[in-house]
Amino acid sequence: MNNQILYIDRRTKKVCKEKVYGKYFLDLLYGNTWFSKLVGSFFLRLFTQFHVFSKIYGMLQKSPFSRCKIRNFIRCFEVDEKEFADPVDSFRSFNDFFIRRLKPSARPIAGGNDIAILPADGRCLVFDNISTCDGFVVKGAKFSLDEFVEDPELAAQFAGGSMAIIRLCPSDYHRFHFPIRCIPQEPIAVKGALYSVNPIALKKDSGIFAKNKRVLTKLTSKSFGTVLFVEVGATYVGTVHQTFIPNEAYAKGDEKGYFSFGGSCIVLLFEPGKIQFDQDLLEASQKKMEVLALMGQTLGRCLTPY
Repeated sequence: MNNQILYIDRRTKKVCKEKVYGKYFLDLLYGNTWFSKLVGSFFLRLFTQFHVFSKIYGMLQKSPFSRCKIRNFIRCFEVDEKEFADPVDSFRSFNDFFIRRLKPSARPIAGGNDIAILPADGRCLVFDNISTCDGFVVKGAKFSLDEFVEDPELAAQFAGGSMAIIRLCPSDYHRFHFPIRCIPQEPIAVKGALYSVNPIALKKDSGIFAKNKRVLTKLTSKSFGTVLFVEVGATYVGTVHQTFIPNEAYAKGDEKGYFSFGGSCIVLLFEPGKIQFDQDLLEASQKKMEVLALMGQTLGRCLTPY
């Protein structure tokens, strides 16, 4: 199986090959070789269904001994430390580095009340109409909104609406922000497994988003109506941390929370007729090609501005 992952860098417009953290482990769990089928299926169930393994691994990343990995990781994945709000030597553990803050100038926020922004750094896919989109990586499996939100009223509210998926890699900035000016409601936790959200795993099962542990937050706004902000956990993501206060007003770009160590994903759901995604994102997504974009860059424009 060809597990090469290609994406478009939004800044350079070039097609790039992704460096996958833990690629051997992913190939073992989700590969099609006889060895993966024989051994991987056992470990896949072990690591995804029993969260204790992710918690233990997360604890190791918070230990002082994990500091020694930071410099090598920065070099290997070409992370720009000039963007960091704090010097590298101030991080007491690998997880401190992982949940790092950035200088405000590193992620300028696109202006305008009719503009929604990317809520996080990551590889983005967008879909104009949730009801007509098939599998995210390969054709065949439909996205089940009912299974994803586990709420009939919510599913009906967003049926025929639009969806953006932002996949975060371990090398990415792992704090997430409000995509619009809004008032967030109380977050709702949905129990689930912790499968990887890497395309290697999604090729095997595009229904992972509806199986994984996730947190749903309704954002109410004047321009975009109600937006559903969903953090999706993944392998080795111990916790999704919310740093906002429910029912208080927030500006676009304000911090909403952060992920502890691991790959992870954010899904944004918009009601029908509320957003027109940026053309470059739409064109790439139609080719099933992710676009590497940064928090604060434009995601789309409101179709019914107030």
